[in-house]
Amino acid sequence: MKMTLSKLLAANRPATGKKILLALAGAGLLMGAVGVNATPEHDRDSLVKYFKNKYPDVKKDNYIYGALAFDPDAKAQYDSIMDFPPFGSVLDQGKAMWDTPFKNGKKYADCFPNGGKNVAGNYPYFDDKAGKVVTFEMALNACRVQNGEDAFKYSDMKTIGVLTAYARTLSDGMAMNIKVDGSAATAAYEAGKKQFYSRRGQLNFSCATCHVDNAGNRLRSEILSPAIGQTTHWPVFRGGDNLVTLQERYVGCNKQVRAVPFAAGSTEYNDLEYFHSYISNGLPMKAAVFRK
Repeated sequence: MKMTLSKLLAANRPATGKKILLALAGAGLLMGAVGVNATPEHDRDSLVKYFKNKYPDVKKDNYIYGALAFDPDAKAQYDSIMDFPPFGSVLDQGKAMWDTPFKNGKKYADCFPNGGKNVAGNYPYFDDKAGKVVTFEMALNACRVQNGEDAFKYSDMKTIGVLTAYARTLSDGMAMNIKVDGSAATAAYEAGKKQFYSRRGQLNFSCATCHVDNAGNRLRSEILSPAIGQTTHWPVFRGGDNLVTLQERYVGCNKQVRAVPFAAGSTEYNDLEYFHSYISNGLPMKAAVFRK
């Protein structure tokens, strides 16, 4: 399972013609997850089957643990850390933000059904009136603005990051439930899918290069995580209490392949998150967890 960067680069140089067809067919993705005429559900099902065939001993629900699904020792260490997480105080800050009334007396809980419990798994969704994808962070900011407060910056982990980390824990255990209904929503989904499979940067990698084609392989000391299950656990705390949101991770990944990233909260990343979240439909959420 170990793969050096040079081998990973060599294995993922662009193929042409017949080689592309053979590669896609061998991966179980031809007219599946990358099929131009595939439905969202076909895409999701194709990826689930792909990982089931590649790793038959890994249970589908265990993909919510990312790369830990492939490493029992690392999973055991994770379980120990989560018994007494070093970032508990950060989540306490998020709870305090959630519970503190706005100037008009209302709270975040007033903006969401069921007081914000078991709702985060419905995000992102496509807003037909606005004509765009709405992420959970956008909904939190919309709540602030509707109640006379300024919106947080999407890149500010001390505000929107901390708030999102706590607010998403209110939906722990909820199954991801992303909807793609109508032509406009489908177009946004397809734009996100294109982002996921398009190569970029000086290293010429796509999201799928690492998280589909090479998921389960080692890149230097790290095992590459699978695409399915990834969106269930963000934001994460990396290496202790270093909080990172999903879209900030998109920024980091693009930088690692030496591409110019889009901004967190951009249309490009919102659409990517829409596709990325849909393929984890049915998997249980577990937000604000430890990752290396």
